[in-house]
Amino acid sequence: MPRSLLVLSLLVAVVAGSWLARSAMVRWRDLRAAQTYELAAEARPVLVRAVAAALCLTCVSALGVAVLLGERGGRGAVRTVAAEAGGADRVAAAPPPLSSPSPSRSAASGAPGASAVAAVAVAFASVGRAAGGELMQGSVPGPDGRARTVRVWLPAEYGRSTTERFPVIVLHSGTPGRTADADLPDVFDGVASAVQQGKARPFVVVAPEAPGGTGHPCDLVAAAPQAVADDAALRSAVGAAFRTLPAGPAGWSVLGVDGGAPCAAAAGLARPDLYGAAAAVSGRYDARALVGAAAEAPGAVTARLLLAAAKRDTDGLASGRAVQAALRDAGARAQVRTSEVVQDYTPGRERLRLVRVAVQYLAEGLAK
Repeated sequence: MPRSLLVLSLLVAVVAGSWLARSAMVRWRDLRAAQTYELAAEARPVLVRAVAAALCLTCVSALGVAVLLGERGGRGAVRTVAAEAGGADRVAAAPPPLSSPSPSRSAASGAPGASAVAAVAVAFASVGRAAGGELMQGSVPGPDGRARTVRVWLPAEYGRSTTERFPVIVLHSGTPGRTADADLPDVFDGVASAVQQGKARPFVVVAPEAPGGTGHPCDLVAAAPQAVADDAALRSAVGAAFRTLPAGPAGWSVLGVDGGAPCAAAAGLARPDLYGAAAAVSGRYDARALVGAAAEAPGAVTARLLLAAAKRDTDGLASGRAVQAALRDAGARAQVRTSEVVQDYTPGRERLRLVRVAVQYLAEGLAK
């Protein structure tokens, strides 16, 4: 039954029940008065009105429950999709605010090097707002087959259009068992700031949970970049649930800040066929491991990588230069740039500006 009809029926039942209850009370008082003065009076009208009032009360309760359940069902709807590489996407429930289901497509499996992924049901639900956008959360199988948390930040511009598709930044975390935004809650502010200043187009940011079992998840990425960077399940789930550009170097990029910087550098160097650009901010790197990651890159695709650090971060600057020199000496097919001029009053403000620089670089890399 439509909600408007339920509300109307509820109002009618309330009014009728109130009138019958009041009428029954008046009749009951008249009956008591008649009995007091030993006058003849009939009890049937009182009983009829009391029974009718009780029936109306039952109807009010049932209709009230129906209306409440209808409201909760509308507010708590989440998007459930079948994410299957090469398969059709099916939306099983209404989307949360600011998000809208993407048309059925198999773009996620169209990226070079994509591997087959078993069909999995992925639900993304709104968990709050950040930097003017909406933060969604779901559970997606990781490269090892275990479920892991994935957070997706939708920029404010996402809710203003129902047709536009957005490029993607995969945001790596360096803390096992956590997403990057848990350690860097202001990272979305940096992304939004780049857009507000006209330095980049809006991005959808995807933050997968870092693998556990080790205190240094980025060591796994550097050791096996092909396996970890080729995250077909993540690409498929995100492409099915949100209006993003098809997975591939024209629409997807990778970013890491602080502990997640080596992850982003390794993923970008190893899979330039999947990520059009990579940016690593304030990281400490194993130059030899990154040279090995670059050697694993398929075909003749050139990787694009930015290594950014604050001017006062001498260790970070030295580490980035060492990587740049090692890749150059090894003849790696990679264009590596550094950013060393950012400085501000506090480390937090410097990080905000560094993220803004990184996002600008990623936008330029995807445009190329």
